[in-house]
Amino acid sequence: MSNVVIETNLKDIKLFKRGKVRDTYDFGERLLMIATDRLSAFDVVFPNAIPYKGVVLTQLSLFWFNYTKNIVKNHVITADISRFPEKTKLYSSILNGRAILVKKTDPILVECVIRGYISGSAWAEYQESGKVCGIKLPTGLKESEKLPEPIFTPAIKAATGHDENITERKMIELVGEDIKEELKELSLKIYEKASKKAEEKGIIIADTKFEFGFLGNEIILVDELLTPDSSRLWPVDTYSSGGPQKSFDKQFVRDYLIGINWNKQPPAPMLPEKIISETSAKYIEAYEKITGKKFEFR
Repeated sequence: MSNVVIETNLKDIKLFKRGKVRDTYDFGERLLMIATDRLSAFDVVFPNAIPYKGVVLTQLSLFWFNYTKNIVKNHVITADISRFPEKTKLYSSILNGRAILVKKTDPILVECVIRGYISGSAWAEYQESGKVCGIKLPTGLKESEKLPEPIFTPAIKAATGHDENITERKMIELVGEDIKEELKELSLKIYEKASKKAEEKGIIIADTKFEFGFLGNEIILVDELLTPDSSRLWPVDTYSSGGPQKSFDKQFVRDYLIGINWNKQPPAPMLPEKIISETSAKYIEAYEKITGKKFEFR
């Protein structure tokens, strides 16, 4: 396996933000966004890294940004390291395949979640109330069942760092009705186009989240896009409603952690090598299925 990149320390370059998975560096009106191989589950970062994970996140995002650019502009400037700022040249071996130079935007602090199937927190909420984010759903739905039509279920980061589902009414209070409507329309269009493409490739996008920002007065798509970290991805050939599904995303790790009765609080436990290697393989398989290309970064 290639060198695992857990974190990036680009000396003499201003760190803009270190997230759970990404390290971002500041170049004025541009940012260098680097996807590491860190793993976060239940909002806790693990001591083990997942080989190639960051490269998969970056390459899949680039694929989807290109595929959806006719719907909405995005923040990508280039992923060609030869076009990165001169200061980054020393770090080319780290950056290649996992870094994108992007436009700096004013982020809209609402995550735009689209659900085409009922699973995860939405399933738990539906079981309690028959609703998801204030949306009344048909009675009698089964876990993982396809919804009559995709639904828009926005979320915000709560003070604890966890995602908190909110209603559209609450989103209007935060960003205004016009912006809410634009983000909802864009999110549904992206999901519709991407889910159709993915299904043709043998993958169901059960749900996903989009993030947007303002570039001047224009709303553009930012962050990552339709990756195994931001989406629930299921194989078409084994899908059957009525319970949890096999997946190409972090659910594989989550299921293991639930099975060992971890309390979901730091510090995170070390993951067995088998879980690490199988998770890495699942990420790579998702990339290869969706793009139709061989993963060439090993």
